[in-house]
Amino acid sequence: DNFMGLFDPVKNKKTELTEEQLKWNKMWEMWANEQVDSPYAELMTYQSEIYNGGHSQYFTNVSNTNDLKKEMLSLETILPSQLRETLKIAYEAYLVLEENDDEKAEQIIEQCDDRFYENEEEINRILKEYAAKIEL
Repeated sequence: DNFMGLFDPVKNKKTELTEEQLKWNKMWEMWANEQVDSPYAELMTYQSEIYNGGHSQYFTNVSNTNDLKKEMLSLETILPSQLRETLKIAYEAYLVLEENDDEKAEQIIEQCDDRFYENEEEINRILKEYAAKIEL
């Protein structure tokens, strides 16, 4: 009975992904396999880390695995201006927090996290343009 369900056109309609969704999924798969071009790879890492723990996590994780300065330079080539500014402000606050616990710096980072989410559609738009060029 379940086997026949696979061929049920009504059920298939719901599960069928659009070409755009398939390309989006393939882009993230490529990113996981380090096959995405710069600066899109850096943008995807940035977005992914912000989702998981905000700017603090982004700076910590990237500096543990890669050259953070280089990553940020790549990001600056692709981020819209308001997010470029947000990244710089968050990084300055992060450097303060590296030295000592500072409530003001923590608040600044939280505000930067909020600003990221306010402008997230811009990032998704940039990534969708990139994904659209991927061959399935």
